[in-house]
Amino acid sequence: MIGIEAIGTYLPARRIDNLERAAGFDCDEEFVENKLGVLEISQAAEDEDAFSLAANAVEDLRARTGLEMDEIEVLVLVTQTPGKLIPHVSARLHGEIGLTDRCACFDISLGCSGYVYALTVVKALMEAQGFRRGLIVTSDPYSKIVDAGDRNTAMLFGDAATATLLSDRPVFEIGRTTMKTRGASHRELMSTDSGNLHMNGRAVFTFCAQNVPPDIREAAELNGVTVEDIDLFLVHQGSKFIVDTIRNRLGLSEEKMPFGAVAYGNTVSSSIPLLLAERVASPESRRIMISGFGVGLSWASSLLTRVA
Repeated sequence: MIGIEAIGTYLPARRIDNLERAAGFDCDEEFVENKLGVLEISQAAEDEDAFSLAANAVEDLRARTGLEMDEIEVLVLVTQTPGKLIPHVSARLHGEIGLTDRCACFDISLGCSGYVYALTVVKALMEAQGFRRGLIVTSDPYSKIVDAGDRNTAMLFGDAATATLLSDRPVFEIGRTTMKTRGASHRELMSTDSGNLHMNGRAVFTFCAQNVPPDIREAAELNGVTVEDIDLFLVHQGSKFIVDTIRNRLGLSEEKMPFGAVAYGNTVSSSIPLLLAERVASPESRRIMISGFGVGLSWASSLLTRVA
């Protein structure tokens, strides 16, 4: 059985205070605290990119676990902001961290649902190939494409990277997954011809509110449990308002579905593993539902069950 053994993380040191700049975006503290929920965003330095953020996350994983790089048989990197288009970021990372020639290596271009998708894809690949150890790295420095003057995105998106070790000695088993796409609505969240990020906030909110709660229920049923059987729900940190709405429609408490991105923002593919990293070493939650949703428009949910 292949599942999650450990998670490393990296958040850039730089923080931008949303309360200080709220007036410049014609909004007040109540909006920042209760709608966005993001008091600060983490932002990569000028010389940091998807590759360097990813390398730092892997280094954190190595420090936590003592992981030997020659044990890794597959590396998959999830990003939509690769910086250099050629070669794929995972190839650069492969060389930087000293993986062997026998290690399979590729990128997945997915945003907010990317971590859930990648868990399913890499687990299936590893089990089919008989691999014992693999890495999923998420790295999306959206600050490189966000217009600093855009109220819809500038106070919301933060930069981060994570590195998840999948192995045959898991802490969490990965259950069956829902994976869905509504490509007809892709223009609601996309990069423009100028390279900046465009988001129709109202349309994205409506999409999340209408589709994510039933998808979570479907994922629970797919895994033979009910919503009431699940101990914790870690969903993509789109905004506090989105997380609150999903939680209310499922009839859950804030303790069961927390908003945890207060100090760094919506980190796209890294948002779920950032929250999950805090729980891997804690035995309190046996069943954790994860759900990612956003760019594509795309959404996916899966159940993680503690086995160690």
